[in-house]
Amino acid sequence: MSYYAHHVFFCCNQREAGAACCADHKASSVRDYAKKRVKELGLSGEGKVRVNMAGCLDRCDLGPVLVVYPEAVWYTYVDQDDIDEIIDEHLVHGRPVDRLRI
Repeated sequence: MSYYAHHVFFCCNQREAGAACCADHKASSVRDYAKKRVKELGLSGEGKVRVNMAGCLDRCDLGPVLVVYPEAVWYTYVDQDDIDEIIDEHLVHGRPVDRLRI
């Protein structure tokens, strides 16, 4: 059994020389927002949800990206509304958000 019911990894990588990367989309601040919201909803901790920063997830052309385990569902997002939808639908209700899947 996994320590967390869901583990969410946000790619926060910064590439050199102007190459496309998630950091260009303010991925770290979006991750911070998701982490804060998960805590506010009482979803964080053992047996619940963990939100982490990841290095390069190597899907820069589809970025910004995050992945939710154990389901291995990959998402892209535009803003905090998309993150709210992923939290509310996938993490709370177990329904992946098809419109944001990559």
